[in-house]
Formats: sequence, structure tokens, C-alpha cells
Amino acid sequence: MATAVRAHIAGTVWKVEVAFDDEVEEGQTVVILESMKMEMPVDAPVAGRVLAIHVTPGRFVEEGESLMELG
Repeated sequence: MATAVRAHIAGTVWKVEVAFDDEVEEGQTVVILESMKMEMPVDAPVAGRVLAIHVTPGRFVEEGESLMELG
């Protein structure tokens, strides 16, 4: 079952730190958002493999939007 990694704040995707099929650890930074001139890391809520990435750098995301799926 996949777990969504969601944006905790509205902002612009500054950097995606992982690639499709990478293994990630719980708490690992997977995306960095930029909001109000500040970098806001988004961490993996669980350990797993990156199943899908829904965003690219430069894209604006809303709070709660799914950034990627881990499984």
C-alpha cells in the first residue's frame, strides 16, 4: 500500500532530493519547498521505495497536495 508524501505548506518546489525507485528512510528529506523566501524540507513519513513523483522543480503546490508516493 502506497503512502503519500504531502506538502505541509503552500509553496514552490525548489528541489526534489530523490529519484523514482530510490529507497528512503523515515525522516529523510525528499523534497525542498520554497515559501516566503525560506527553504522548507519535506521529510518521508515512512521508510520505503519511491513509487511515483508528482512534482518537478519550479511547480507551485498547495498545502496537503501529494508530492510523491512511497511503498
